[in-house]
Amino acid sequence: MPPRPARRKTAIVATLLLLALLLGAGWAWTPDLPRADLEARWAPPPSRFVDAAGLRWHVRDTGPAAGATTAPAVLLLHGFGSSLHTWEAWAQGLQATHRVVRIDLPGAGLSAPDPARLYDDAHALQQLLALMDVLGLPQASVVGHSMGGRLAWRLAAEHPERVHRLVLVAPDGFESPGFEYGKPPDVGLMAQLLPHLLPRAMLRAGLAPAYGDAARLTEDTVTRYHQLLLAPGVRSAIIDRLQQLRLQDPSPQLARVRAPTLLVWGERDAMIPVANAQDYLRALPPAAAARLVVLPGLGHVPHEEDPAAGLPAVQAFLAP
Repeated sequence: MPPRPARRKTAIVATLLLLALLLGAGWAWTPDLPRADLEARWAPPPSRFVDAAGLRWHVRDTGPAAGATTAPAVLLLHGFGSSLHTWEAWAQGLQATHRVVRIDLPGAGLSAPDPARLYDDAHALQQLLALMDVLGLPQASVVGHSMGGRLAWRLAAEHPERVHRLVLVAPDGFESPGFEYGKPPDVGLMAQLLPHLLPRAMLRAGLAPAYGDAARLTEDTVTRYHQLLLAPGVRSAIIDRLQQLRLQDPSPQLARVRAPTLLVWGERDAMIPVANAQDYLRALPPAAAARLVVLPGLGHVPHEEDPAAGLPAVQAFLAP
């Protein structure tokens, strides 16, 4: 008996939907890029690779006395999903007076993922200390953005002898929608598919809200983020890092910070709103002499969106 028209129509619609899904998956399917090709493009000199804590780290170490343990040093820690390249303009502005050390955190940029797949903060701090020892950094001023800011203030709280001064650019730490104390963030289906699907257009749409003015997000910047996120193991490390995140009320730890602290925030930050700066100013002790610089019109990555806006304040704060 031939199929009824209604059933035939349903079967045709289902077939078309399945075909659209398959075509969409084919368009979005994004394999890793060869590491050798990525290193050739994104890690030319002065980049080098350093072994520490059982990991291979991508490092840029520049300045008038790069590599000298007596030079005033500053360590730059990037945010979630980023790389050491985000600091390029600030590094150039600081390296006239400082030894500037930029790193890709484990499982980000061109640093190798952790073979044990451990990305909690306590583990990350031990790895950072091991790298600082290998690089001959008994102490450094530390500049951290977002996730890197959280690692920076935790380093200052738990190992005050290693941190001279502290610059926190829109730091992570206090709870916010989707990030509650003691609970892992909700990693949805799209995030679970990240190791397989990352079309450039989707990434661009995800990066734009980090800017106060999306028109400042250049195609070169999108290309850099896209290619480095396609480094082998990076996307899986991103999922691991999210699933292992457990925020705790940072106030007790922040109260232990003794390093002088500068907070830098974009006025239009849609990721970690500038209102959170008041939480830090309340929690940091008098010894930190914390002060805040708000950058009008800028978003979550002010050092990348308009480097010249915040750099003078950072240079003055870190001046030897």
